[in-house]
Amino acid sequence: MAARIWKQQVSLEEFTAKHAQTLPGLLGIQLSEIGPDFARATMPVDSRHIQPFGLLHGGCSVVLAETLGSYCSLMCVEPGKACVGIEINASHLAAVQVGDLVEAVCRPIRIGRTLHVWQIELCRSDGVLSCVARLTTTIQDRRDG
Repeated sequence: MAARIWKQQVSLEEFTAKHAQTLPGLLGIQLSEIGPDFARATMPVDSRHIQPFGLLHGGCSVVLAETLGSYCSLMCVEPGKACVGIEINASHLAAVQVGDLVEAVCRPIRIGRTLHVWQIELCRSDGVLSCVARLTTTIQDRRDG
């Protein structure tokens, strides 16, 4: 059985409300599951998400990956800390068509005191891996205001 890694819990409803008027909300990204050592989110592919050839724009895949990875990072730190993405890379492996639903699963590679590294895999609804991303976040004291 996987060890629980979360220090803070975020409900699916809280995630949706927090992102309602931000880029993830505008793209329809939804947190769908939080497991003991992973999180899952989905994003529909419609006219908001495509490039000129009618396929999912790679930037949308990166937004999904960074959104999910950043939220995972935040759930792994104590309250009062902030997680800031410092590097992300993505390999786009298969095209995604309009009308499809992309599902992302995020798992830790390393959860350190000051750096987290996450792997995020995106699959089309037929199970084909469409993108693999790696996100590195830095952990800092939160500065409100």
